[in-house]
Amino acid sequence: MLDKKSKEKIIKKYRVHETDTGSSQVQIAILTEEIKQLTEHLKDHKHDFSSRRGLLKKVSERRKLLKYLRKENADEFKDLATKLKLKVAKRLEVEEQEELKKDKKITTPEAAEEVEEEVEKTEE
Repeated sequence: MLDKKSKEKIIKKYRVHETDTGSSQVQIAILTEEIKQLTEHLKDHKHDFSSRRGLLKKVSERRKLLKYLRKENADEFKDLATKLKLKVAKRLEVEEQEELKKDKKITTPEAAEEVEEEVEKTEE
């Protein structure tokens, strides 16, 4: 369970506007932090099945919120996924690279390197 100060810190970091406390982005960020804490707890206490059940509930809730955010605003979804370092963000990067390769109809290894350099520049 997150303490009040860390939750407020997360809210300030991921809020959409000044009075925001419950947007999808904030909820996903809070759930992500709680999932990290529960994962660490379960590494030490392998037989704590009630906490494991709570972890699974939080993961499914976060998945639902991520699905909603992706449907409503794909750009914000992508930004949030990269900020939180979710596995979904890595998958999106791979998909973008594949799309760039298809768009430019890459036929040579040199052209593939150019596309990868462009992707790296846009990430910075």
